[in-house]
Amino acid sequence: MKHQLLLTWFCVIAATSVASVQAEHKETGEKRYLIIHADDAGMSHSVNQATIEGMQKGIVSSASIMVPCPWFKEFADYAKQNPDQDFGIHLTLNSEWKNYRWGPVASRDQVPSLLDEEHYLWDNVGQVMQHVNVKDAEKELRAQIERAKKFGVPLSHLDTHMGAVISRPDLLEMYVNLGIEYQLPVLFVANLDPKKYGLIAEKAKELKEVLEKNGLPVLDELVQFYGEPDYGKRKQAYLDELRTLKPGVTQIIIHCGIDNQELQNITHSSSRRDGDRRVFTDLEVMKEIKDLGIEVITWKQFHEMAKQKVAVTE
Repeated sequence: MKHQLLLTWFCVIAATSVASVQAEHKETGEKRYLIIHADDAGMSHSVNQATIEGMQKGIVSSASIMVPCPWFKEFADYAKQNPDQDFGIHLTLNSEWKNYRWGPVASRDQVPSLLDEEHYLWDNVGQVMQHVNVKDAEKELRAQIERAKKFGVPLSHLDTHMGAVISRPDLLEMYVNLGIEYQLPVLFVANLDPKKYGLIAEKAKELKEVLEKNGLPVLDELVQFYGEPDYGKRKQAYLDELRTLKPGVTQIIIHCGIDNQELQNITHSSSRRDGDRRVFTDLEVMKEIKDLGIEVITWKQFHEMAKQKVAVTE
């Protein structure tokens, strides 16, 4: 995956023991909430199977769907049949794999700035930033949301594939406005370093207040781990991160997959995706989360928490 924006690349080795972490948070009364979120549902059959496994047999609490992708319908059918689970739209403005590409949901003649020379969506976020007209982007993202609704997906939130929708201030504002219009939370982080994110950080500070006034929640932390394909090392990195989880609401982004021929033909990340599936269906990991006193929640629950907060202040 390339050009990831507003995501933490990390592999922290925690020195704090489970017992001391539990004691610290028990003493302070600080609550730690965690959304375990699987990106890229709808991308392929193997990704769909793995994401469903993570939600049914594991501790994956939320997933988001790539509407333009060829396997969208399969996952949309699953979502429609399981309305109690948590599903968002992985708003997509780019198509990054070499031989496995997709175009827009909207008619191509309606969104010309979204298309590369082969009439697929642009390959990467840098190209989106350079070429995409915000009006074309809004048409496409509305088309993705409406298509998901037409297929009966019970929507809980919106987020962004590879950060493309939050790569420019005008795109970020359009994304937030869509969330407010549809009354769906958007993936959004409370505080961004202005030295690192510049104009994006300035716009985000302004839009954070807008979201909160509209009863839409804002994450305290967002983390993601690419790192080591070796399963044992990958599992340990996740456990170390869980043991140092900060108070508030954190989303950890994962990518579930099955390391089979289909996924190998699409992406070099098939083994890492398979590792994420295995980690978050691992009984030891699930027990560790429970023992640490971390409450795993959905975007639906997070939204309700935000609405209750607004009601209290009014």
